[in-house]
Amino acid sequence: MDNAVALAQPTTLVPAAPGFGARLAALPVKSRVSLGLGVAALVAVLAAITLWSSQGDYKVLYANLSDKDGGAIISQLSSMGVPYKYSEGGGAILVPSASVHDLRLKLASQGLPKGSVVGFELMDGAKFGQTQFQERLTFQRGLEGELTRSITSMASVQNARVHLALPNQNGFFREQQKPSASVMLTLFPGRTLDRAQVAGIVHLVSSSVPELNPKAVSVLDQTGALLSGSPEENAAGLDAQQLQYVAQIESTFNKRILEILDPVVGRDNLRAQVTADVDFSRVESTSEEFRPNQGENAEAAVRSMQRTEQTGQNGTGATGIPGATSNQPPIAATAPLTGASQPLQTAQGGGATNSTSRKDAVTNYEVDKTVRVTRNATGTVRRINAAVVVNHQTKTDAKGKTTTVPLTPEELAKLETLVREIVGYNEKRGDSVKVINAPFKVEPVAVDNTPFWKQPQTLDLLRAAAVPTALAVVALAIVFGLIRPALKAANVEKETKGANLDVVADDEVLPAIEETKLTQIEAPRVSAHLDGARAFAKDNPAAVANIVRGWVNGETA
Repeated sequence: MDNAVALAQPTTLVPAAPGFGARLAALPVKSRVSLGLGVAALVAVLAAITLWSSQGDYKVLYANLSDKDGGAIISQLSSMGVPYKYSEGGGAILVPSASVHDLRLKLASQGLPKGSVVGFELMDGAKFGQTQFQERLTFQRGLEGELTRSITSMASVQNARVHLALPNQNGFFREQQKPSASVMLTLFPGRTLDRAQVAGIVHLVSSSVPELNPKAVSVLDQTGALLSGSPEENAAGLDAQQLQYVAQIESTFNKRILEILDPVVGRDNLRAQVTADVDFSRVESTSEEFRPNQGENAEAAVRSMQRTEQTGQNGTGATGIPGATSNQPPIAATAPLTGASQPLQTAQGGGATNSTSRKDAVTNYEVDKTVRVTRNATGTVRRINAAVVVNHQTKTDAKGKTTTVPLTPEELAKLETLVREIVGYNEKRGDSVKVINAPFKVEPVAVDNTPFWKQPQTLDLLRAAAVPTALAVVALAIVFGLIRPALKAANVEKETKGANLDVVADDEVLPAIEETKLTQIEAPRVSAHLDGARAFAKDNPAAVANIVRGWVNGETA
């Protein structure tokens, strides 16, 4: 045959398989519902995992807030769309760690947190028609708030309250009362204020209030102890600064002993303790010394000199009737300053006269005087006591057995000499240094027999991994229980049953071809060869019948 088409094997043409959407549409209603529920549940689980992982690490934004400030901050965070949560005790607001600093700056620009203490901003909302008393009270509250803010800015002060007593001033100067102030401090645990810091607080308050005397300012701590006492009152006991000085001296000596003896006896084989007796008393003495003139020829400083000289003459003596001389004044006695005294000269007769002369000289000399004022230094070490304990030596014999032996007296004497040199031993001062040798008691190390799954770190890890693990298990159950069976059912091809072909050739019906002897191939949807074969079969039906007959009989062209 010229137009015969030779094929190697009989083939049955099968229609093309439908698309995935068509296969899903052809599924039963139960499978489609199961597939929809599975997809929705899987999306929900993935969204939960995403939200849980996006929470991240939370850190404290603000702590110890008042209810008013906490509500204002939470409202602002909600408006900004920032996730937040509370601590277990509710005393802190937690936000994601990556945005802590940005949120603090943004909230600070809006004046949050305002704090429970208000200052002079109270004067901004002054109402019209308020009385003078209300205005004065508002000013006092604002001043107290500003002082509280300034004091709480100190590193050791956790909280503070300031009370001002500002009396009304009148026109009578004698009747005016002076203001006073009281400051209540709450210090952080383990913190103290030294004398200079307390004096600074007193000076701050007294300088902020007109005519406030620093002595009228009282500073107390949370235990009720008065911190602003005068130096005379504080002299009865040690203040924090003095105690810190003593502790510093003792720690310095301890550190020196350990640094010198550790290389000698080995690490952890030495214990040392030093006690210092420090004298903080203030002694001031004043002395005056007078020194007499040294010898007759020694030059002396003249302090003052006074000379007096008197001369005069007397009239004639008394004459006439006896007894009249009793009515005359007596003649003044005269005596020279130096030399023998002159006899009294009296005039006999009517023309006799008497002359008198007197000279006085007074010289005052300076007396040597020395004034000494002695002030003893405070913080003088009066006595030092040092106690050192050294562990026994550890030795290993030839067989590898380890034993402990005490130190020899010579070795202890050497160690004691070193300790004395370190602390500056002074026998006259009454110092004491003791070095003894004793075995250290080694406490057995407790072995933790807690199983691995019961240890706290393991439990914490399990708690942290419980949520993502549970979500992952649920997702796998949804995939293999709902989604996978539906997809498998949609991908399974239905067994195609090939149709028996009855071929008519020359008005003769040929027997049908057994289905098992045909190879089923998928018919292409669009094929130029198929269109050509169809056109050839339509134009030459007899030739096509002969070709099919040859296929059936097994003949080859």
